[in-house]
Amino acid sequence: MSNAQRIAIVTGAARGIGAAVARRLAADGMAVAVLDLDETACGAVVAEIEKADGRALAVGADVSDEAAVEQAVERVAAELGAPNVLVNNAGVLRDNLLFKMSVDDWDTVMNVHLRGSFLMSRAVQRHMIEQKWGRIVSLSSTSALGNRGQANYAAAKAGLQGFTKTLAFELGKFGVTANAVAPGFIETDMTAATAARMGVPFEDFKKAVVATIPVARAGQPEDIAHTISFLTSEGAGFVSGQVIYVAGGPKN
Repeated sequence: MSNAQRIAIVTGAARGIGAAVARRLAADGMAVAVLDLDETACGAVVAEIEKADGRALAVGADVSDEAAVEQAVERVAAELGAPNVLVNNAGVLRDNLLFKMSVDDWDTVMNVHLRGSFLMSRAVQRHMIEQKWGRIVSLSSTSALGNRGQANYAAAKAGLQGFTKTLAFELGKFGVTANAVAPGFIETDMTAATAARMGVPFEDFKKAVVATIPVARAGQPEDIAHTISFLTSEGAGFVSGQVIYVAGGPKN
C-alpha cells in the first residue's frame, strides 16, 4: 500500500508528541486526522500540515466516550477515507502518592489511556480488516516499569503493553500489526507541568534527568515521531507485538 492510500488517526494530537507524530505521518504522505478533546485546539497542527501540501482533518472527541469515538471514526472515514493507521497517544497525568490518590485520579487516567485505546482500536480495526492492512501504535512509557507517584499512570501504561501484544495475536492474520512505543523523558508541556507541580524550575528538572540518560540529552517529540514513522511503514510489516523503549538508553 502506498503512503498516499494511508489514512491515519492520531489521538491527543493538538500538542506535544501527538502533534509531532501527526506532522511526521503527513510528511510521510499520509492523510491525518488530528484528534483531540477540543477540535479548535487541533487547528494549528492541521494548518501546518496543509501549508506543507498535506491532507489533514481536525476532529474533536473524548476518546473515553464510546459514542464519541464511533462518531469520530466514521467522520474520518467519510471525510478523509477509511482509516488504516491508528496512533493511540491521548493521555493525561493525575500524579499522586497512593495514599493521596483519589478514585477520580485513578479512573481519569485509566479511562483516557486504557479505555480510550480500546475504544479507538476497536472502532478502527474493522476498517483495517476490510483493507487487509493496518498499523496500530500505542504510547506506553518507561513509567510502565514503575514510577513513584504514578500508580495510576504506570498501571495504565503497563496495561497498554499487554493490550498491544494481544492485538498483535488477534489481528496479525488480517495484515494488521500492533506495537507500543515507550518514551523516556521527552521535553513537552506535560513534562514541564510535572516539574512545576514539584516546584522545580524546568531547566533544573531537565538537567537532573539528562544526567541519568546514556545519550546525555533530553528526548524530543520528533524522536518518538521518527520511531512511529517506521512502525507505521510498509517495511515494518514483520514487526508486531513489540514494545520499543525510546529513552536514550536501555530500560529494564
